[in-house]
Amino acid sequence: MRSIRGGLWVFTAQVIGKGFGIVRLIILARLLAPEDFGIMGIAMLAITTLETFSKTGIEAALIQRKDNIKPFLDAAWTFLVIRGFIIFLLLFFSAPLVAIFFNSPPAASIIRFLGVYALFKAFTNIGVIYLEKELEFKKQFFFQVSGTLADMIVSIVLSILLRNVWALIFGLLAGQITLLCVSYIIHPLRPRFSFKLKQVKELLSYGKWILGSSILGFIISKGDDIVVGKMLNPATLGFYQMAFRLSNLPTTEITQVISRVTFAAYSKIQDNASRLRNAVTRTLRLVSFISVPMGGGMFILAAEMTRVFLGEKWLPIVPAFELLCFVGVVRSITANFGSILNSQGRPDIQTRASLLNMTTLGLSIYHLVKHFGMMGAVYSRMVTFLSQFYVWPYVLRILQMSLKEMLKTFSLPFISTLVMVFSISMAKNIFYQVNLLNLLSLLAVGLLVYFPVLFLLDGIFKHGIMKELKTIVNECKRQ
Repeated sequence: MRSIRGGLWVFTAQVIGKGFGIVRLIILARLLAPEDFGIMGIAMLAITTLETFSKTGIEAALIQRKDNIKPFLDAAWTFLVIRGFIIFLLLFFSAPLVAIFFNSPPAASIIRFLGVYALFKAFTNIGVIYLEKELEFKKQFFFQVSGTLADMIVSIVLSILLRNVWALIFGLLAGQITLLCVSYIIHPLRPRFSFKLKQVKELLSYGKWILGSSILGFIISKGDDIVVGKMLNPATLGFYQMAFRLSNLPTTEITQVISRVTFAAYSKIQDNASRLRNAVTRTLRLVSFISVPMGGGMFILAAEMTRVFLGEKWLPIVPAFELLCFVGVVRSITANFGSILNSQGRPDIQTRASLLNMTTLGLSIYHLVKHFGMMGAVYSRMVTFLSQFYVWPYVLRILQMSLKEMLKTFSLPFISTLVMVFSISMAKNIFYQVNLLNLLSLLAVGLLVYFPVLFLLDGIFKHGIMKELKTIVNECKRQ
């Protein structure tokens, strides 16, 4: 239950943080042009590429270790700082080439400026690793929200004053500087420069699989952005990234929560098969209870949400928005599997799954984008995620579960969501005018249908979802 309580703290942080993020996104989307978001996307692709291809997996190795990690922290922090300086230099000198590749000259100066962001990130106190390792998610809540709040305030104020992409850049930098400062306030560790090659090698021996999985994961998650930005234009990239971000917003946040909470929790019980199975089952129930109806609601209300919150200029994203909601739901469920494999010391399986995903993406993305434009990237993304099922046999073997037992854990939320989506679709015929009040009314219809249907089905089939939720709530109240 400690991992569930920790998960609720992280989820609360994500809800508040993304609440700020949604407000920020709506305001910026109305003040800035899609091309501004596209240019920002190109710059972030540059820095994310370097961070991914130099990812060490050191943080994951520290969390996974059972013994005392304190002797490793100075060497690990020193290594990460050196890596940050290298990323800064590479961004500075490669910026003109990246701008030429994407045919976007304004991106060069932005990429160079983001090198400073990489430096601030590198100097973050490595002591915050304890917040995750020891499941101290209450402290992590304040750590995370502080950076999000700073980003929101700075980016909104500057977007009103500047009305260009630099508002996004300075907001991102303000958020990272805040995280750097808070990291030293929230944890007493004061790392020192101390490069011990033996310790670094020991951590990297685990992290090499994390590196491989991260590189493949980056190609899978950002390969479509690269192709869209290269083959089309920054404005279309802005549309595509906005569609992906909105459609995956609820489910992606759940994915991040699950990955951060469950890896540490599963690592602590990695040798107890029954406890691990019980923890995974509880997690899947909770995830599907939240993410499946969220994804369904976003799908059926994609056009209304876009028109009300972003404005008419963003309506081209609606078809992509709708289809990408399915990707978000799949991500929220399968994200838990990576934590299971990593906690068992088998990140190699996840790496092979990522290799399969990358191959699928490589074989489909170019031709689909060439023939269908932005929607081609969406089709490729949907095909790619089908290969996620590669890891299922391994996960089922670890948990000693059958496929039927696994599917049973999230079957009722899927059925309830289908009924909810049908009900909202019928209700849309009543609310002809698209405005905020009618959108909220449709959301209310969805909630009033989903929960009673789920409760009824749970009572009939005795899956125990409602009992599980009550147990979680009672445990949290006792804390």
